Amino acid sequence: MLEVGRITRPHGVRGDVLVSLTTNRAERLRTGAILASGGREFVVLHSRSHKGGWIVAFEGVSDRNAAEAVSGAVLYAEPINDPDELWVHELIGAVVVDQHEISRGAVVRVVENPASDLLELESGALVPVRFVTDLLPAERVTVDVPDGIFDLAGDAGDAESHHHGSGGPL
Repeated sequence: MLEVGRITRPHGVRGDVLVSLTTNRAERLRTGAILASGGREFVVLHSRSHKGGWIVAFEGVSDRNAAEAVSGAVLYAEPINDPDELWVHELIGAVVVDQHEISRGAVVRVVENPASDLLELESGALVPVRFVTDLLPAERVTVDVPDGIFDLAGDAGDAESHHHGSGGPL
């Protein structure tokens, strides 16, 4: 199961709650969707967007006391099967291999970026997701990147190697 959001707090007196999604897939909150938290299932009765989050009514959460009792709950759901999407859980831990079959290290996280999300490698290198050409989930990410993209990451951590002689500044 994947973390998809969190119940932040009650909204009103009828049991509605505010939910903050950690996914860009709003269908996680469509009517009938099933989420889980702490061994409990939450079935969405209805939802609507509200100030960057969502107001959600869950089956069985019918008053403010019940809404307060579930505040702070982390919500989980089964992965969505969409072969055209790259999923963070399939990228983390996978080894990035470039178009020359050179292993560049494992993905440690995915960084949100307006132009293109970035794969952060254990070396500190950042690879735009748009360069991914193939994926074997959680094992291997094949990328076709411009020449020199990995040289930049290597230079940043190599400052000491540019000193001369006694190790003093240039």
